[in-house]
Amino acid sequence: MAKPGLSAAVLLLLLGFLSVSSVHADTLLSAPLNVTIREIEVNSAVVTWEISEGDPVIGFAITQQKKDVRMLRFIQEVNTTTRSCALWDLDEDTEYIVHVQSISMGGSSPPSEPVLFKTPKESEKMASKSPDEVTMEEVGQAAQLRAGELIIIVVVLIMWAGVIALFCRQYDIIKDNEPNNNKDKAKNSSECSTPEHPQGGLLRSNV
Repeated sequence: MAKPGLSAAVLLLLLGFLSVSSVHADTLLSAPLNVTIREIEVNSAVVTWEISEGDPVIGFAITQQKKDVRMLRFIQEVNTTTRSCALWDLDEDTEYIVHVQSISMGGSSPPSEPVLFKTPKESEKMASKSPDEVTMEEVGQAAQLRAGELIIIVVVLIMWAGVIALFCRQYDIIKDNEPNNNKDKAKNSSECSTPEHPQGGLLRSNV
């Protein structure tokens, strides 16, 4: 016959095991769903996902790995309800594998199904861009070029205005000096046309 003290100890152990199992079941998270890669660029991409309704998620963890390469990049963020994350500093024309995990106060969920994507080449990205597509960076560069051209045009116009003003001033000075020059010329011509004789009078010829 079992002793009462031993039976009580076994019962307490059993209750403790059931309590731990219950708490673990309550905090177990489901793996993120519908993991998708969007906005794939040459050096960046965006991963999005969904979570099961009712999961007490407080953050996420992402593992990013180049295909056939063991090196991993680990991204983790807590105290957030976001369901997307930017992947940066990617290599062009490279395949990547991404897993997403949800984080709660009790731990992390199992990883999601792996998602494989490939970044494009720089040349392919430029070739695929529509001629009518203009990025904000290109708009800014065009605005800077127009501003530079406008400054150059204004400087050239100011220089031409200064040259024209200087020419007009020199022309006015020359024009103002013309009457004095004409008087001097007339005086000199009159002096040359009437000869002067020391004794006065006109010379007469003897017949």
